Amino acid sequence: MEPSRPNERATLSRDVSEFLIELSIALHRHSMYPSGHRALVPAIESVVRRAAKLHEERPQIAFGVARRQLIIDGVATDPGQPVLRRLAETLHRHHIGAFSIVRGVDAQELGEALRALSADAEREGPLGLQPGLTGWPHVKVHPLTFDGLALVDDGSGGVGDGASAEQAPQGNELWAGLARAALASEGSEGGDVPSDPSAVARAIEANSGRAGAYDQAIVTYLLQIARELRNASGEASEDLKRRTSRLIASLQPGTLRRLVAMGGDKSQRDQFIADAMHGMAVDAVLEIVKASAEASGRTISHGLVRMLTKLAAHAEHGPELTRSRAGSELREQVGRLLEDWHLEDPNPEAYGRVLEYLSISQTEATRPKWAVAAEPEPLRLVQMALEAGATGPLAERAVDQAINAGQLSGLLELIAAPPVAGQAVADMIFARLTWPENLRGLFASERVDLAGLELLLPRLSMESYEPLLEALGAAPSRLVRRRLLDLLSRTPLDITSLILARLADERWYVQRNMLMLLARTGRVPPTLSVAPWTHHADARVRSEAIRLQLTLPHEREQAVETALYDSDPRIVHIGLIAIHDCPPHLVERVIDLALATDLGDDSRRLAVNSLARIRRDDVLDALLQLSIAGRSLFGRVRLPSKTPVLVAVVRALAQTWPRHPRASGVLAAARRSSDPELRHALSPEAT
Repeated sequence: MEPSRPNERATLSRDVSEFLIELSIALHRHSMYPSGHRALVPAIESVVRRAAKLHEERPQIAFGVARRQLIIDGVATDPGQPVLRRLAETLHRHHIGAFSIVRGVDAQELGEALRALSADAEREGPLGLQPGLTGWPHVKVHPLTFDGLALVDDGSGGVGDGASAEQAPQGNELWAGLARAALASEGSEGGDVPSDPSAVARAIEANSGRAGAYDQAIVTYLLQIARELRNASGEASEDLKRRTSRLIASLQPGTLRRLVAMGGDKSQRDQFIADAMHGMAVDAVLEIVKASAEASGRTISHGLVRMLTKLAAHAEHGPELTRSRAGSELREQVGRLLEDWHLEDPNPEAYGRVLEYLSISQTEATRPKWAVAAEPEPLRLVQMALEAGATGPLAERAVDQAINAGQLSGLLELIAAPPVAGQAVADMIFARLTWPENLRGLFASERVDLAGLELLLPRLSMESYEPLLEALGAAPSRLVRRRLLDLLSRTPLDITSLILARLADERWYVQRNMLMLLARTGRVPPTLSVAPWTHHADARVRSEAIRLQLTLPHEREQAVETALYDSDPRIVHIGLIAIHDCPPHLVERVIDLALATDLGDDSRRLAVNSLARIRRDDVLDALLQLSIAGRSLFGRVRLPSKTPVLVAVVRALAQTWPRHPRASGVLAAARRSSDPELRHALSPEAT
């Protein structure tokens, strides 16, 4: 029996993911900085470099835009990923349905497009509703526009002629956008678009050979229509349901399969079916289910297809008493199909149900008491599977139970040297251990087996690091977080893109941990600016950001200045440690810190040391203010009580001002002092 395929979300390739992240960062910077700012150039150049790398294998990069996610290469991005979600939301606010970059784009052209997209859509109006979007030969923006579109009443309760996008319900706006996107052609501007679903379907068929951005725009609308129909009600939603159902029925199976395949990964397609199941007509649901099965390589038995087809026919054309029951039964069957739709089952349906019941379906109520008492431990079951050289649902469940029980080390010991017959089983278990959901189960346990995780680390893929980074931000145990930080900093893979994606997390401790991890790995992108986090509201985030910024040659001076002006004394101390000879523009600030009585002696000593070699009158005034406590009856200078600050001042005066008349009194008082440390501060070797 073969192991079942994990029900996990498909992920983007590393190159595509990094390109989208860089594009999001570049667009965000354009919204923060004015034109010509030096922070914009490296961001744009980074996007162009990554685009050129992708263009080596494809003529253009095209992706669709939904409200909170992007769709590219048949994969939908995670709406919970903050960086990519920000990009999707920004483009969606501008009424952009698809975005494409053609081979040959340069930094100037991309910068102009990003500058236009960074404008405030509410204040200056959505870019998709503005004319003249063809000014960039290599950057194509495909708008979701409704202007100039007349929805003709076809007798189904639709919106009449002349209804504007603002007057029409959301469903009619989505249908209008879908019709406009389907009938759009290169260079077409405005014009009335018929609302006949058959005409829209013919337009989609006719444009099947166009670039990927066209399909992405169509798919984006279908996904949003399905989501709208799931929760909408009333006459307008019924009209949208009829239009969409007629459109899907008019599409060729191959075209519908191509659109569904481009509509995201398996998880996204299942969500599309679930939304359609609750909102669309049953015949449209059936067509989408069949297209999704073919697009995903999954199988529906002929018997099930016949049953669903009959239910759809009864729901649409049967007697009135049977329509509601047939429709609800079809939706129930589709829902059950989505719950466990993995591999093709070679066994007859009834036989498969019996096998499943005998192997894993017994409940506590039906299982004999002796069976409960004698149930073997998970590791024992795994050992039996290795010795027999066979696996199945029980062994797979035992692996999951062992992980959740914190027995990862025990599992690794069993499969490290398996029997000859159990090598294939051991390989399967190794693969199962690296599934993201199993790694999440590892951290869900009260006893986290970090020693076993360390042994497993070299086998992890990029995708498997997602749960580790999640745990770094969410694990309740401080010890677990510290060990995870240490393990992740020594990973052989470059997980910088995953770290950067989490820097936009709103939780301060997640941002702090990601900054700390970036510093420890040493894989900081040359175009990354840490400046936004050096002004964070939480001092702990600012502290880590400044520590990281000090390691970046192009931002070190900025880090020192930011630290010296911070309100937290600990961060000020970091800045004082980082400077030796104080830069001229910071002298006045360092003087203030040296004189600040509410600052610790260690920090004030560092401030004095950084001023020691600077010959300026205001520096001398500050040093004398720190070292003169008054004068005796004979006019001699009296020193204050000895502190690390006073020793540093005497050393600075002896080094830089040894013959200055104003400093002579302090130096003479130090020579007369009975304290050996003050007298030693006068010697040349002390400097």
